[in-house]
Amino acid sequence: MSEKIKIAVLDDYQRVSGAFADWTVLCDHADITVFDKHEANEGLLAEQLFPFHVICVMRERTPMSRSLMSKLSNLKLIVSTGLRNASVDVQAAEELGIPVKNTGYVTSGAPELTWALLMAIARKIPQESGQVRSGLWQTTIGTDLKGKTIGIIGLGRIGTKIAGYALAFEMKVLAWSPNLTKEIAEAAGAVLVSKDMLFSSSDFITIHIVLSNKSRGMINKDDLSLMKPTAYIINTSRGPLIVEEDLIQILKQRKIRGAALDVFDMEPLPPEHPFRTMDNVLATPHIGFVTEDTYKVFYQDTVQAIQDWIKSR
Repeated sequence: MSEKIKIAVLDDYQRVSGAFADWTVLCDHADITVFDKHEANEGLLAEQLFPFHVICVMRERTPMSRSLMSKLSNLKLIVSTGLRNASVDVQAAEELGIPVKNTGYVTSGAPELTWALLMAIARKIPQESGQVRSGLWQTTIGTDLKGKTIGIIGLGRIGTKIAGYALAFEMKVLAWSPNLTKEIAEAAGAVLVSKDMLFSSSDFITIHIVLSNKSRGMINKDDLSLMKPTAYIINTSRGPLIVEEDLIQILKQRKIRGAALDVFDMEPLPPEHPFRTMDNVLATPHIGFVTEDTYKVFYQDTVQAIQDWIKSR
């Protein structure tokens, strides 16, 4: 390739990729274009990305599907942030001769955000902060954590950290997932229970399951209907784990106290989506991994992966 390599950095919403890595090391070999706006229309996206040889994707923000990649005849390399990215069709990329490289990851961001959301809904921090700005004072009453029960769905790396946080706050910890064993639960300080028991007994429910064909929609209205009217549900894993319409109806009917959500079926969340305006929903824009330390790893590893690829050509 005698011409300069064209690199596209997608979905850099805050335009910070240049602040977290030194991209100038690529300038002798490449021209770099940063896109800060998400394009969901595949046809328009294909036109936009057609000239590029290297595409850098941020987690699941822009799916690299077979149909999209097949339209990008100039594409020679995909670099995806994170250890895995379910929205990149790796098999299709391999068949099309497009290597896919992944970056490292910082594991503390998602569990820390989960606990921040839990505490924010329990103590009604967003509401009270807003009331202070409006000139009011003490308009709500918070929920204690000590002595309450948290139900953790999925006791892997993140779920185990959440169990540790909960124990530090003197909470009772229940856990369930399809393949969870009593021994693993006990090692994390949790009690293994049935799915129905977890939903009916917990004051807070938090989800930490990997999204797959089996887990998609694993939480539905039957599960949500078992929850206490005073209970909260938190999802920082993936939106489609919960049947979205079922959750919306449960919240509209106020059958539970509220939800804290960082992930959604469609991202960015559409402007008119009910989650943006419901007073019993605390919504954040998928920021579990959006931290300074994580972005340093993401973008520095991305630059290194491109450098290694250039040297190997």
